[in-house]
Amino acid sequence: MAGSTVRVRVPATSANLGPAFDCAGLALTLHDVVGFAVADAGLTVEVSGVGAGELPTDGSHLVVRAFRAACDVLGWWPPGLRVVAENGIPQGRGMGSSAAAVVAGVVGAFELCPDVDVRDDDAVLRLATELEGHPDNVAPCLLGGATLSWMTDGAARAARLAVLPGVRPVVLVPEATLPTHVARGLLPDTVPHADAAATAGRAALLVHALTREPGLLLEATEDRLHQRQRAAAMPGSLDLLDRLRAAGHPAVVSGAGPSLLVLATGDDDAVRDVSSLTPDGWRLHPLGVDPDGACVLPAAPGVSSR
Repeated sequence: MAGSTVRVRVPATSANLGPAFDCAGLALTLHDVVGFAVADAGLTVEVSGVGAGELPTDGSHLVVRAFRAACDVLGWWPPGLRVVAENGIPQGRGMGSSAAAVVAGVVGAFELCPDVDVRDDDAVLRLATELEGHPDNVAPCLLGGATLSWMTDGAARAARLAVLPGVRPVVLVPEATLPTHVARGLLPDTVPHADAAATAGRAALLVHALTREPGLLLEATEDRLHQRQRAAAMPGSLDLLDRLRAAGHPAVVSGAGPSLLVLATGDDDAVRDVSSLTPDGWRLHPLGVDPDGACVLPAAPGVSSR
């Protein structure tokens, strides 16, 4: 197997989408591309783009840890490994960078394993969720589009939704970062029954709005469970969120934040208006919905592949 290679492209994701806390996610057209090559011995990790010079380049790199965990499950271990990561996903900003790394590592191991003829995405989803801790970013990263995810008997399950072409995700990224564990630590242990019921109704409406009637997205993205509760950790994000929604834009906190996601619809006027409301120091990314999720790219010219 020495010399076998594979390149895996994985998308950024936005989880929760407002009311669908810990169960809905959306794949976005912003990517990491990770190349894996079986070597005769040793481990080499190269990182370019986002995180270059900051991320580890040894066995503690999350992609490598996920790759090795998948090898343990598969009962296959390459004699050596070279990993080349070209990162485009912002880190620590609620865009699923850790889920992308985990999915890339697991998919890379499945694709290179000589005993695997066809990748089992159910098995990839289960293992990636065990490593990540929850499936809301893992599922759209793996499957593409919008996904609903849940746990049954301790195992992750997911269903994919085909988002209407007119829905145009716009991500607003601040300079600050926010660790997910800090954001989760601000959530209360209990919520009022009325807030839970209202949010459940909006989560159901969200599915209809994404797939049938995008004109309902502003109402469908209302949340009472988690966004306001995290305001202390990202006051600037919540202030911008309020201004965007007051202007009629379906804006939500992306994942644990501090980035925001706007589910724009229609022509470019909506994107221009979002841009006009975005303060200095924020980066605006007009993106699309990635329909493919994790995919294997052709090998570079002159490089053998499995």
